[in-house]
Amino acid sequence: MLNDVLLPAGLAPADAVLIVIVNVFASALTSAFGIGGGVLLLTVMASVLPPLAIVPVHGLAQLGNNVDRAWMTRAHCDRPVLGAFALGAALGALLIAPLVVALPVAALQLSIAGFVLYLVWGPKPPGAVLSRAGLAVVGAVTTAVSMFVGATGPLVAAFVNRLHDERRRTIATFSACMSVQHGCKALTFVGLGFPFADWLPLLSLIVIAGVLGNWFGLKLLNRLPESLFRTGFRVLVTVLAARLIWQALR
Repeated sequence: MLNDVLLPAGLAPADAVLIVIVNVFASALTSAFGIGGGVLLLTVMASVLPPLAIVPVHGLAQLGNNVDRAWMTRAHCDRPVLGAFALGAALGALLIAPLVVALPVAALQLSIAGFVLYLVWGPKPPGAVLSRAGLAVVGAVTTAVSMFVGATGPLVAAFVNRLHDERRRTIATFSACMSVQHGCKALTFVGLGFPFADWLPLLSLIVIAGVLGNWFGLKLLNRLPESLFRTGFRVLVTVLAARLIWQALR
């Protein structure tokens, strides 16, 4: 009886506990190394949630994780970058999403993976790519794409990493940008009629777990040498890009 009240239909209590525990580690991973937690959580959710619930529930969980992390690191946020990204994200949610849905998911995944690898390992992109206009385009496209593939964090992180040389500024700006992106995504799914109310008890526990993970991860971040953070960031982003390529080819 209690399960029927706290959990949406079709979700086993053990699976709900698994998601909450994983989110502690996922939030800590992103807070410490700037990336990886969202994909980890998405992978677990994809194995236990109903297919139609995966992207909207993951998006709202990530909204909570990133808002909390952005608030904790707000003193380091690059606000001009956030403003440009937010403008693009809003336009992407409103205008670009209907166009992206017509593209094959595999093509989107390969495109994201290729550009991520270029940003992390290639020469510095032209100034126009990293300008405010370029960031607005990134906000628009990644927000639209995230509604279908749910994993554009590595691309946003790669862009933000190219703009900043200090790890706290990278984490703060990335978290703020992803808060905007997931917020736009959540509003879109509300407009489409997704029953978020059925998931609120579980989502509340997920967000609380994310707060704990963020606290631990940021403590670790403050102890990491800058060089170790940069190396860990590159390795994680490369692994996530390889995962996207594998998914697309599969």
